[in-house]
Amino acid sequence: MAEELKTLRLILGDQLNHKHSWYNGNQDNITYVMMEMRQETDYVQHHIQKVIGFFSSMRNFSEYLEERDHKVIYLSINDENNLQALDKNIQKLVSENGFKKFEYQLPDEYRLDEQLKDLCNDLEIPTESFDSEHFLTKRSELEEFYQGKKQLTMEYFYRYMRKKHGILMATEKDPEGGKWNFDKSNRKKWKGEPEIPHERGFRKDVSAIHEEIEKAGIKTIGKVDNTNFNWPTSREDSLSVLNYFCKNLLVHFGDYQDALHTEQEYLFHSRLSFSMNTKMLHPREVIDSVIDHYYENKDTIDISQVEGFVRQILGWREYMRGIYWKEMPGYRRSNKLGNQNQLPAFYWDADTKMNCLHHSIKNSLENAYAHHIQRLMITGNYALLTQTHPDEVDQWYLGIYIDAIEWVEITNTRGMSQFADGGIVATKPYVSSGSYINKMSNYCKDCHYKVSKKTEEDACPFNSLYWNFLDSKREEFKDNQRMNMMMSLLDKKDPEEMDKIRKRANSIINKPSDF
Repeated sequence: MAEELKTLRLILGDQLNHKHSWYNGNQDNITYVMMEMRQETDYVQHHIQKVIGFFSSMRNFSEYLEERDHKVIYLSINDENNLQALDKNIQKLVSENGFKKFEYQLPDEYRLDEQLKDLCNDLEIPTESFDSEHFLTKRSELEEFYQGKKQLTMEYFYRYMRKKHGILMATEKDPEGGKWNFDKSNRKKWKGEPEIPHERGFRKDVSAIHEEIEKAGIKTIGKVDNTNFNWPTSREDSLSVLNYFCKNLLVHFGDYQDALHTEQEYLFHSRLSFSMNTKMLHPREVIDSVIDHYYENKDTIDISQVEGFVRQILGWREYMRGIYWKEMPGYRRSNKLGNQNQLPAFYWDADTKMNCLHHSIKNSLENAYAHHIQRLMITGNYALLTQTHPDEVDQWYLGIYIDAIEWVEITNTRGMSQFADGGIVATKPYVSSGSYINKMSNYCKDCHYKVSKKTEEDACPFNSLYWNFLDSKREEFKDNQRMNMMMSLLDKKDPEEMDKIRKRANSIINKPSDF
């Protein structure tokens, strides 16, 4: 039997997988290392709740391992032995402790993947990488699935995943409920009924961690209530949020998943993305819990509520990860529409008279959260209509949301939201005038601007921005069949009206602080 080498194993901050096979078997010669690093806190300016959430979850995971007699080296942010960079810390630990092998789980971010490959080349000991045992696909599975196909379409990948994993299937080939997708049932406006239960929150005191972050001099954005931190930071917390979602929110999730409301931060959304993206929860256990609850309560829960949720995790989440590994590293530089403008200052303080943006940004700053329609059709829509450089949009989304890790953020931002990839993720840009916002929310009701007006001083800025955007990007959209109808309507507009639209739109783009 070969001698067990003294081994150092790296656990990254988003690899908090309690069920990983690493933790089975003989652990006598294994030491785990976890690190809070300026390398990770400073590559973008993060929300304070995001930094606290990660540090707190990492510390809880380290304690979990130590309680089970695993050897753990934990470098906190102000530890005098912390060199604040992954490669430097590993090299120092290997040198000082005589480790004979280095192992790591494959990271989900391209920059860390490259850094770890370089580190392994520099280390003079054997190295080995392992799967993170989290996702339902391999890194290359999406690329292999679409080999030889001209157009990537999430729906076909989603159906493949349903069949492969036997999820919501009546037979091997036929979907439960008679159709694959109930998206058209998922577009109701919430008008005060049905009642929305309070989110499964927490009242954690994070004063000590916050103090350490401030002592380190880490620059952050957003706000935090140090005595009422509201996010799950352990597996126990995460399972509690999952169970609460199944019992209290799932029943109406699908109906109102696209709805927006001034008085509701979370509506019927699960708040599970942070737990999943840090791997405290596995996507399959989340899906299985939701489906099991549905089967036990079929008399009160419609399949459309469940399918809408499953589609987000089994479909979009795995699809976006596949796109990421297929298209990186070039994807992070994509700007097919050539947008160059800066993101307005009100994205950092919510100081705008546009009610939809004020509420969506305020929610983001206060809770490190906004649901997918606020991100896509409010903040993302405005950024695209004002032709903001995707680098600016990327940095904001990557920093402000607690669940934002590049593999899922950049594909949703550059692809789905900003159409900067030219149509890899979405077949057309997700832009709208004020009418969509009015249809799905109550934002327009008390807004300073009038959604019914187009170019007047008190007209909703989204209205002129929308038509100006289409006018500005005629060349880019001329061969896009899904844009034909809107481009045809644009062509029919009176030249005098278009002049007013351009003038109004340019005043908004050039002086966003006035709006």
